[in-house]
Amino acid sequence: MESLVIPLLILVAVTVAVTLAARAWSRRQRPAGGPAQAPPESADLAKVAAARLSEDEHRRLYALIAQGQAMAAIKLYYEVSGLGLRASRDAVAALAAHPQPYRAEPAAPSEPEADDETPQRFPYRYRAIASKGDVTREVSSNMLNDEIYGRIRTLAKSGNTEAAATALTKHSDITMKQAREFIALLDD
Repeated sequence: MESLVIPLLILVAVTVAVTLAARAWSRRQRPAGGPAQAPPESADLAKVAAARLSEDEHRRLYALIAQGQAMAAIKLYYEVSGLGLRASRDAVAALAAHPQPYRAEPAAPSEPEADDETPQRFPYRYRAIASKGDVTREVSSNMLNDEIYGRIRTLAKSGNTEAAATALTKHSDITMKQAREFIALLDD
């Protein structure tokens, strides 16, 4: 029986050593500070993170993400948000995984909305073309867009050609006569 004691002690020592090594390895894998908390949903984090950015900061951050400069993006977010480094890293990762459009804060309700009184100027020229047979007319303006042109077409289709022509002259640099000719080509 004495011949079995030594191998049995060796087996117990190996078992204890393996158990202690496994515990030490599992502690290294677990983050410090107790049990890991579930990270907030990435899409929700992206929305919250994007809301903290101004339009210029939003544009610069996404330019850095698009160029693959993750560290520079994290640094920028860290500087503008005032959050910690880990929170900034998580926010940039969420913004990269779930791109968010820039959303300006809603205007105060006391301000009257700029209806069609003063047309907005867009950074591009919109071209509207109408033709019937051999006759073709074109209106090009930086005060037109798809939405406004759609309203003008709806007015013309409903038979309210004067209102459509007035709206067209308001959103372009053409005369009322030219607008009426253009609207007449839209009326099918």
